[in-house]
Amino acid sequence: MTTHRRRFVPQLLKTTLAACAVLAGLAAPLAAQAQAWPSKGPIKLVAVFPPGGSVDQVSRILAPVLQQQLGQTVIVENKGGASGSIGAGQVAAAAPDGYTFAVVFDSHAVNPALQPNLPFDSRKDLTTVAMLGTSPMVLATHADTPYKTFADVVAAVKAGKNVSYGTIGNGSLGHLAMTLLAKGNDFDLTHVPYRGGGPLMQDAIAGHVPLAIGSIFVTKPHIDSGRLRPLVVTTNQRSTQLPNVPTLAESGYAGFNAPAWWAVLAPGKTPPEIVARMNAEINKALQQPDVAAKLAAQGIVVNLGTPAAGQAFVEGQIDVWARVVKANNIKAD
Repeated sequence: MTTHRRRFVPQLLKTTLAACAVLAGLAAPLAAQAQAWPSKGPIKLVAVFPPGGSVDQVSRILAPVLQQQLGQTVIVENKGGASGSIGAGQVAAAAPDGYTFAVVFDSHAVNPALQPNLPFDSRKDLTTVAMLGTSPMVLATHADTPYKTFADVVAAVKAGKNVSYGTIGNGSLGHLAMTLLAKGNDFDLTHVPYRGGGPLMQDAIAGHVPLAIGSIFVTKPHIDSGRLRPLVVTTNQRSTQLPNVPTLAESGYAGFNAPAWWAVLAPGKTPPEIVARMNAEINKALQQPDVAAKLAAQGIVVNLGTPAAGQAFVEGQIDVWARVVKANNIKAD
């Protein structure tokens, strides 16, 4: 070995060891932080919609169970606005220390396409902790309309009748799902956006809009009262809450699947050990019979999965609905 090589190898070794020491020094605080979590203080669940809606209720079902399991106070803070993007943005900007999480709805996957100037990157600045569950959306009609099946609706449209449907808002998942369905199968429906489920249901049960699409949480009370008639659900499996209502896939639209969904997210740089622990605690909570029963009452089918599986699902939803928004030039309200 030459003198040069004899000098170079020790120097390379010293440099490598020094670099490893730096990396270890950087990792040590994160590891210690993850190990101590959640002893530092209260955990905040930011519900990204106002009180009373499904995101709020899901958050408040989870909070006391997680508090008991973690031995730490868990509080729910409502931060609504801009289809959930204001609350999501607050969490994206929060310290990635495991003390701030977002509870989001399916609008989270639509917002990047509808709101191109979001002050955060939905893929990088937030990470999925757990997919909580999914629910069908229900397309329903006023009890006095002649539509007994979705085929009746399509037949009316193809016969030249102008048929309208209401949703909880422009760019909502219901709007995008119906757009995807209609445009992909050569018929047209007229969209009527409302500002939330309350106004939509008021007009639907009054007969002011012939069709309405919303989650089971929004529609089922009016279906149970007999004022609305369910025609189809948008998932590829029937709902246990509405077992007699066919899916769109069963109604001649094979493979169609557009579920509403709920998830818990964390700031993007949250240590993976904390994300994994919170995921395990959420999955444990979801398996408690009373929690599962409360969610089922809202039409939510519980999901038990890993953070990676949740992230893949959310990113897939972002991709699907971005294509629909772009292809149909859909704009936010």
